[in-house]
Amino acid sequence: MRARGFTLVELLLAILLLGMLMAAAWAGITTTTRAARSGEALIDRTNRVRVAQEFIRRQIRNALALPYPMDSTTGETRTFEGEGDSMRFVAPMPGYLSRGGAYLQTFELRPARGGGRELVFAHELLNGYDPDQPREAEHDPVVLIEGIRSARFEYRGLDETGKLGDWEDEWDEPGTQPVLVRMKFEMDERSGYVWPDVVVPVLANAATAGFYDPFYGSMNPGGG
Repeated sequence: MRARGFTLVELLLAILLLGMLMAAAWAGITTTTRAARSGEALIDRTNRVRVAQEFIRRQIRNALALPYPMDSTTGETRTFEGEGDSMRFVAPMPGYLSRGGAYLQTFELRPARGGGRELVFAHELLNGYDPDQPREAEHDPVVLIEGIRSARFEYRGLDETGKLGDWEDEWDEPGTQPVLVRMKFEMDERSGYVWPDVVVPVLANAATAGFYDPFYGSMNPGGG
């Protein structure tokens, strides 16, 4: 008896079924790979924002009541500059980022190249700082956070009676520091991160005002 082979139609059907199975398997692998990459990117962005948030908290909290020159011709000095889109003050840097001493530090919200805004940090040694003759920076400004849709800084100090005043968009008291600084950020939806309002006490002033921060186990910024 002669053995019966496969017909051309049967071979074509087998090849078609094999192709469909391989396409389905490839689609599953591709989807899984994309999901894994997306998850890793989200974790990376979240960790970066958290690290930046903690760094900003630490620097604001440790702001020093040290004056720095604003105008060498008039002798004008300040201990804190605060506007809706920028802050400048003197504070120590973490040991691994400094050569010792106090640093003049600036946090600024700038338009980002791809749209939205970004938070940029710059610092330079206070010793030898001259506003009229800026020296070459030791380090380039660093982008701390990207993907910001809108943001602003707010400031709160004590009124004439020694009680907390209202939140202000600008700090216009040259010789003093605010008691509290608030950061209100709205992140771009594509970033996948929600930034809650952050209130940070300035240690030099908040200690005398009786505030304690649970984030560090000592100062608490209070509400409002």
